Amino acid sequence: MKRVLITGGAGFLGSHLCDRFIKEGFHVIAMDNLITGDLKNIEHLFKLPNFEFYHHDVSKFIHVPGELDYILHFASPASPIDYLKIPIQTLKVGSLGIHNCLGLARVKNARVLIASTSEVYGDPTVHPQPEEYWGNVNPVGPRGVYDEAKRFQEAMTMAYHTFHGLETRIVRIFNTYGPRMRLNDGRVLPAFIGQALRGEDLTMFGDGSQTRAFCYVDDLVEGIYRLLLSDYAQPVNIGNPDEITIKEFGEEIIKLTGTEQKLISLPLPTDDPKQRKPDITKAKAILGWEPKVSRSEGLKITYEYFKSLSKEDLFKMANHREFEKK
Repeated sequence: MKRVLITGGAGFLGSHLCDRFIKEGFHVIAMDNLITGDLKNIEHLFKLPNFEFYHHDVSKFIHVPGELDYILHFASPASPIDYLKIPIQTLKVGSLGIHNCLGLARVKNARVLIASTSEVYGDPTVHPQPEEYWGNVNPVGPRGVYDEAKRFQEAMTMAYHTFHGLETRIVRIFNTYGPRMRLNDGRVLPAFIGQALRGEDLTMFGDGSQTRAFCYVDDLVEGIYRLLLSDYAQPVNIGNPDEITIKEFGEEIIKLTGTEQKLISLPLPTDDPKQRKPDITKAKAILGWEPKVSRSEGLKITYEYFKSLSKEDLFKMANHREFEKK
């Protein structure tokens, strides 16, 4: 049985990857320090003999006994609320964390796939964004801790690939949604649905003309799985190119949830990207991948998930384990 380590395994994407690899017959080891992850996302797997969970911070030395075939590094805070609250941990997981994963991969002779992000493109001046675009990032702005952590992570991974001959894969993930998203993590989709369910007005930033392109989680996981098993080592965009403005998206959520509330405007945050749309030419050509789930279909499933949450979850604010400032 092939063995895979998934860091950030109790998070939104990590938990869906755990499900997929269990389904494919792997022995899955999930690792998470539960800053932003939640054991509820993976508790259904604990009874399985081919699933293990390590409560551990990947920024510290990692030891996993036995053989490992694959390592997927998905540990990282992933929303503006997270990386403004825990900026140093965000930088550490993208630097020390990936260094530890790559070192472990060398020892185990494992293939590594890292979760990079469309945020490496910053506030893009090229649209849609192809993998060859180097980005427009403010390294000292409030979002810089996330953007630069991911850019460094890509550079470190490629250095291990070229210098040590390690087998590596890089996925650049665009906006993704689906069940198990944290309702209070500050990203636009859970924010809108949460506000709708609480009877609050939906808050968009600026005039809502900025664009995003939302990919359903099952489509994303399929793309990641194909990339891992491919022989392509350069970065690959995985996302849905169906672009929509935030204002139009808010209107879709109001229609979906049948709420009476209106869209209201708040000031635009610093360095908020004005447009975001993946060029998925490479994913189509190399992986034979493109998204299958329409936004209307994916949103219905996601809305049903959020509706099933308890009142306590619905009104709970984003919180993180407290850290010393170091």
